[in-house]
Amino acid sequence: MNRAQLEGLMVPRVGVTVDIHPRDLPIALIGTAGGALALWADAPVEIAVPVALLIVLDIRVHRWRRRT
Repeated sequence: MNRAQLEGLMVPRVGVTVDIHPRDLPIALIGTAGGALALWADAPVEIAVPVALLIVLDIRVHRWRRRT
């Protein structure tokens, strides 16, 4: 692949680690609360689903450097 083909792809960067883990909460509780919040706030699906994923998943981004 050349550089032009790689521009549209997600390529990991050197020195960055992304950890994604589910939270220690019951999925039924999170789903019910997320659905109730979306109905109460009259939020569209395009907004409610990413927000629900951010609530359900624990996402941590770590930056590290090489030690010389």
